[in-house]
Amino acid sequence: MNAENFGSSERLVAAAYVRQGAQGRRGHELLLRALLEQGKCPEDGWDESTIELFLHELAIMDSNNFLGNCGVGEREGRVASGLVARRHYRLIHGIGRSGDISAVQPKAAGSSLLNKLTNSVVLDIIKLAGVQTVTNCFVVPMATGMSLTLCFLTLRHKRPKAKYIIWPRIDQKSCFKSMITAGFEPVVIENVLEGDELRTDIEAVEAKIKALGAENILCVHSTTSCFAPRVPDRLEELAVICANYDIPHIVNNAYGVQSSKCMHLIQQGARVGRIDAFVQSLDKNFMVPVGGAIIAGFDASFIQEISKMYPGRASASPSLDVLITLLSLGASGYKQLLKERKEMFSYLSSGLKKLADTHNERLLDTPHNPISLAMSLKNLDENNDVAVTQLGSMLFTRQVSGARVVPCGSVQTVNNYTFKGFMSHSNDYPCAYLNAASAIGIKKQDIDVFLKRLDKCLKTCRKEGNKEKSVNEICDSNTGTEQLAN
Repeated sequence: MNAENFGSSERLVAAAYVRQGAQGRRGHELLLRALLEQGKCPEDGWDESTIELFLHELAIMDSNNFLGNCGVGEREGRVASGLVARRHYRLIHGIGRSGDISAVQPKAAGSSLLNKLTNSVVLDIIKLAGVQTVTNCFVVPMATGMSLTLCFLTLRHKRPKAKYIIWPRIDQKSCFKSMITAGFEPVVIENVLEGDELRTDIEAVEAKIKALGAENILCVHSTTSCFAPRVPDRLEELAVICANYDIPHIVNNAYGVQSSKCMHLIQQGARVGRIDAFVQSLDKNFMVPVGGAIIAGFDASFIQEISKMYPGRASASPSLDVLITLLSLGASGYKQLLKERKEMFSYLSSGLKKLADTHNERLLDTPHNPISLAMSLKNLDENNDVAVTQLGSMLFTRQVSGARVVPCGSVQTVNNYTFKGFMSHSNDYPCAYLNAASAIGIKKQDIDVFLKRLDKCLKTCRKEGNKEKSVNEICDSNTGTEQLAN
């Protein structure tokens, strides 16, 4: 409805009522105008009717929704199912063009505008979360691992001689495979144990660079968010080394946007040294479906190079999901979620420590990890080595998801690379342990239920372990008596 149509409406409905309706619509339009002019996340979240109005306005700008459109190409936004069309708000053309995921599509002005606005709003949120000097970013419809691969492939053209990637060890398959998929050889740098924490071995990183030669190294691939007792890499020191040796630096910031500490590390690393790009997951930081990531950096031209490396058009679903979410929450709503996550981390830490003390275990001291916690399972492991993995199964069958139980000495081969102590980020961590994380969106009720169920499972494991121990002692006693009799 425009001013002309509202004027025509006055022939059917009293002018005063029509003007009131026009004013109501004007309120929605002012929100849309502010978004288009500023390109920032609104301070207060929008209601669903405003968001849907906006999406419908975008959709009718795409050629597949033109009245009387006649498409004779191979891709004309045709959708067989009405349900699928409605699921995507009839934004069918996706984003980008064959040569650049950030390019505008001539026959999809609405989808192109959606793409540009999403990248702009996400950039605003990254600044709000703590990386204030970031200059460019884009949403890519791939999860974190493949997005890292895209960064490495872009660097290949800048460093054609390079074949190695320096990688402080983190036992997570997708970040390791991202390097293999890109065709590079990961150089694994083992972490050093400081107290309970596993930290970056800066001296080993520099020694390896000298041994291999800086020109043969594609980049340093560091990590922020991770499972305790590993903690975020020493990003500032790594960034300085990268600057000194003129080596690119890519940061895996998978679920670090929700942590002010992780974002501060990235900001400081860029200030004192070199960080070329940092990659973060959409689902882990913004509570949207899996399948998208954000690639961001401090050199706008390099981030644009990465976007041009993506072959072909791309799905608009991740961009649509995160834009809807951020418009719903508003900047204030997202900041509130970040605040609540911090509070829940303290609550989880306190509860897990009490539970650990009750079971003669301890909460590992990992102050540099702002998201993940670890509780030792030393007694459980000593009594029965099978009990550790059994605890994980018990928790899962009792509908506790996300908790990780890490036994000692597990060996796993990933793409012909063998990791000793896999999942523990170390060849020989001193004890088995259990992980739990306070991630964005977690509620007090989640923590209370988890602690209650964990307590029951630990009691059950201990009871079964004592039974088995008694049986073994009886068997040993009988064996000894038989030997004496003989």
